[in-house]
Amino acid sequence: MNVIDRLVILLSKLPGLGKKSARRMVYYLLDGDPQYAQLMAEQIADLHRTIIRCGICGSFTEQDPCPICADTSRDALICVVERAQDVQVIEESREFRGRFHVLGGLIAPLEGINPGDLRIGPLLNRVRQEGIREVILALNPTVEGDTTALYIQQLLKGYPVEVTRLASGLPVGGDLEYADRLTLSRSFRGRTKL
Repeated sequence: MNVIDRLVILLSKLPGLGKKSARRMVYYLLDGDPQYAQLMAEQIADLHRTIIRCGICGSFTEQDPCPICADTSRDALICVVERAQDVQVIEESREFRGRFHVLGGLIAPLEGINPGDLRIGPLLNRVRQEGIREVILALNPTVEGDTTALYIQQLLKGYPVEVTRLASGLPVGGDLEYADRLTLSRSFRGRTKL
């Protein structure tokens, strides 16, 4: 096995990449500027040397606490997400000016992921200590996401905090013909007045 084959195998393990796409990338790098390939290799190597988890929210950052947690002008709301990359997606929408909390996964007993494996305890501590008014559960509308949301909602019942969930339903530009039953059901339940 040569260097090309080994790199194809490594790249094809990344989410969303198959062997064909990985091979295309390798040949793109070979045909391109060697300095670009070197720079990319250095940046990949630097990931684990420079990026850490924020001690407060659990998101990825170069400094602890992260810039979002360090920003005292943010609202007393916590948006709970599954993964660190979800923070960036929500931040780019510019619709939310509160704080975040990364769970690090969802409850999935069949996969061996239980509540104790997630960052739920630190979330409860933050709600107690930071004067949080609302906890927004921005979890995917899947069985695991719904289970996790329900579990957190039950834990927060004794706290003076409002618990909400992001609306879910039909995407903008979506076609009813391709919507599944659960999506349609949620769309009807979450309808708004015009």
